[in-house]
Amino acid sequence: MQLIVTHPGGAHKDDFLACSLLAHLHGVPIQRREPTDEDLSNPSICVVDVGGSHDPERNNFDHHQFPRDAPPLCALSLVLKSLELYEDALSFCAWLRPAEWLDTLGPNETAELMKIPRTALSELNSPLDTTLLNRFAKASELHSEDPIYQVMCMVGEDIVNYLRSLRERLDYLAQHAQYWTIEADGEPIRALFLEKSDAIAEDPSFGVYAFIESEGKENEIHALVYPDRRGDGYGLTRYNDNQRLDFSQIESHDDVRFAHKRGFVAKVATTDPTQLKQLLKNAIVKTNR
Repeated sequence: MQLIVTHPGGAHKDDFLACSLLAHLHGVPIQRREPTDEDLSNPSICVVDVGGSHDPERNNFDHHQFPRDAPPLCALSLVLKSLELYEDALSFCAWLRPAEWLDTLGPNETAELMKIPRTALSELNSPLDTTLLNRFAKASELHSEDPIYQVMCMVGEDIVNYLRSLRERLDYLAQHAQYWTIEADGEPIRALFLEKSDAIAEDPSFGVYAFIESEGKENEIHALVYPDRRGDGYGLTRYNDNQRLDFSQIESHDDVRFAHKRGFVAKVATTDPTQLKQLLKNAIVKTNR
């Protein structure tokens, strides 16, 4: 790869992020100008969000020529597809779909789809958005020594690393996560249990929420039980702050190192599954009949 070309003038989130991914992966200069026919036919030049061509084999990533009723794919979507990261990004990056809508459908339809007031879109913008997009728009060419280019590479690196490491973690959880059913008065509760392993020691809870959603079990799970990265025991936490559990009820137990007074998390010394299940049972909030 020799060069990234994107349109001049105003910059938007989709072209900024698409170029950030490519800058991270290839480390080549970015030029903001209209592409030539030679640019479009040269696969060593990425043409992004301009040029009227979507041709991944030639690294052309424009969506403006798509029909009016086409799916709302922007330049960022096309680059993610070429990297085989799009489906995971769409599932686990909540910001992607609104970015697609805003770039392809405009603010009014985007606000309607998001079920928010039109004014909320601008209210959610921060100085980070404004400064980065404005500085990117003002540059005619960016190289690796430019601060904006370096920030773009950081952004691209974080997106790629998050999606690739998340996919690895989801595959791991599919093989190793266990579902526990804890009997209680009335309806039982269900917990996701993750056994200690060197493979997840650095961040044991990473990807757990995404995994539960990918399994379609977000309405079934009440608690998470995962290795405590600060010690030898386990963390117990409410899933989505489910009110059927109150871990402050077990704070006096010998195995409990810490239980938050508001009841949403506890850290315990035991690693025995039987004892962990008993602690979960003891944390269940009893309902008045």
